[in-house]
Amino acid sequence: MKIIIKTTNIKLNRALENFIEKKINDLEKFSKIFHKKYFDGYYGKGKPRAEAWVEIGKTTSHHRKGPFFRAECQMRLPGKSLRSEALAKDLRQAVVEVKDELQRQLKQYKNKFIAKARKKQRRLLNK
Repeated sequence: MKIIIKTTNIKLNRALENFIEKKINDLEKFSKIFHKKYFDGYYGKGKPRAEAWVEIGKTTSHHRKGPFFRAECQMRLPGKSLRSEALAKDLRQAVVEVKDELQRQLKQYKNKFIAKARKKQRRLLNK
């Protein structure tokens, strides 16, 4: 999975970059179902299965209380774009919340994708 990280009002260190990449790469296992349909043929050999744009940062630089860390992620899959956003007191917590929301959306999309394929197969068997 290709991950692009953008920061706002915050410095990106190596530990934080590794944390974000680890959390977002965990979502790749849910997108393996789309690999067969879109990437085995001529549609895009060598292209990444999914792309994710992650933006992290502080909403303001003078607040000390409340949820002022922000994380946002947009993930592009074949035929679908998923987006999640979270505010939290800790930056790592915000990234985990974004990952959980994207995981929920991916599971829902995967179930719809499988149901659609099964429906087509049933139609072919009944003919």
